[in-house]
Amino acid sequence: MKEHLRQCEKLIVLLFKIIIYFFIFWIFYRLYAIRNWQLLVVSRTSAVTTISYLISGYLFIKIYGGYDIGKRKSKPIIISLSLAAVMTDLVAYIMLCVMNTNDANNATFTLEQPWLLLVVFAIQILVIELAVYGGNWVYFKIYDPEKCLIVTSSQRALTEISRSVRKYRLQFKICRNMDYRNENLREVIPKYDTIFIYDVPMSERTQIIEFCYQNMKNVYINPTMADVVELNSTHIMLDDVSFLRLSSLGLNAEQKFVKRVFDIVISFLALVLTLPFTLIAAIAIKVEDGGPVFFKQNRATRGGKIFSVYKLRTMKENVDNYLTVVDDDRITKVGRVLRRFRIDEIPQFINVIKGDMSIVGPRPEMLANIFNYTNDLPEFEYRLRVKAGITGYAQIAGKYNTSPRDKLVLDLMYIEDYSFWMDVKLLFQTLIVIFKKDSTEGFSNEVEEKYEKYYDSLYSGETE
Repeated sequence: MKEHLRQCEKLIVLLFKIIIYFFIFWIFYRLYAIRNWQLLVVSRTSAVTTISYLISGYLFIKIYGGYDIGKRKSKPIIISLSLAAVMTDLVAYIMLCVMNTNDANNATFTLEQPWLLLVVFAIQILVIELAVYGGNWVYFKIYDPEKCLIVTSSQRALTEISRSVRKYRLQFKICRNMDYRNENLREVIPKYDTIFIYDVPMSERTQIIEFCYQNMKNVYINPTMADVVELNSTHIMLDDVSFLRLSSLGLNAEQKFVKRVFDIVISFLALVLTLPFTLIAAIAIKVEDGGPVFFKQNRATRGGKIFSVYKLRTMKENVDNYLTVVDDDRITKVGRVLRRFRIDEIPQFINVIKGDMSIVGPRPEMLANIFNYTNDLPEFEYRLRVKAGITGYAQIAGKYNTSPRDKLVLDLMYIEDYSFWMDVKLLFQTLIVIFKKDSTEGFSNEVEEKYEKYYDSLYSGETE
């Protein structure tokens, strides 16, 4: 019975998706139909509104993620679906107002019943919460966690991967771990559903993957440099022989031009729209301790070029210079709020207009960080092939205290798989960071002790 249900998993989840997506759409449509009767009959207004809702809904679900119960925890799904619903509602609402601008309704463009949007949002989010928590509850009642085997190379690596997998105990059950050099590994693999391969040399990893494929096992691997480069590969045929063409030339001239125009337009809009928040933050910083509102610090961007990054000050004046740690007493009360909602980074849009940074790209690391990380990870310098960014894949998918290696992999994935659509997608996904409480979580004290001597010897002043 369990095996039969596992085979029907995609169909069951699809039915859940259809139901929840329909209810989200119906809430918006039915509430606005109370004052817009034309939505309930065959008309241009109903057609345009419906089509705009479906198209924008599809795009925002692609951007934020959909109703993927059983794959993610409930809270991230709720945040993703809620943001997708809100954005879709706004687009459909604007289109409805446009369609109602005519002789029979409004002579000029008018925002009709804007307060009703808040009601729609509230009901939709409530439905989404019930559907996600309920859907995950039903899913995990039907499906048991996948029995997992961890294959790795050391106790350190085992600790790292186990800590991450155990956070998803409803999806995965760690049953055993083995060293990749164990001669009994091939006898053990067939007994488990899913195999995690972590920190295993490439040649041995390839053999293990092939054996898992032969035995129809789910496989999770941590990507290496070769895996990242293959993301942008193109399949070509030379005569009747298949090849994957790997190109690492960076952005072409057309991509650079489009990205630069995108950066300038978004930065000007952002500076105008966020001006009230910047003024309030500036006043709060000044009132708290009377110190300077802004500060600048040397960072590195494309090609290793040094520039001064602008930020709102979030730390006390004249403090020691090292990475932010857990419960860091250098951060001011106002600074904690600014960091939590990323308001301190608003002045970086000036850096973008100047050409030092881009809207999307790798985080502009401190020079001391680059010096230290490159000693441990020579590949770290590859992230300097594009301009540093205000937001980026590593900032969104990871956390402030994500390990340098994992941040590097995320940054290189962005660089190798770059597209304009990727920039647009990551820009919208930046909103998710605001709802992630651990996105600004500091490093542990052990990391502080490891790196502090580098910072004290190289730089003085405030570190953000």
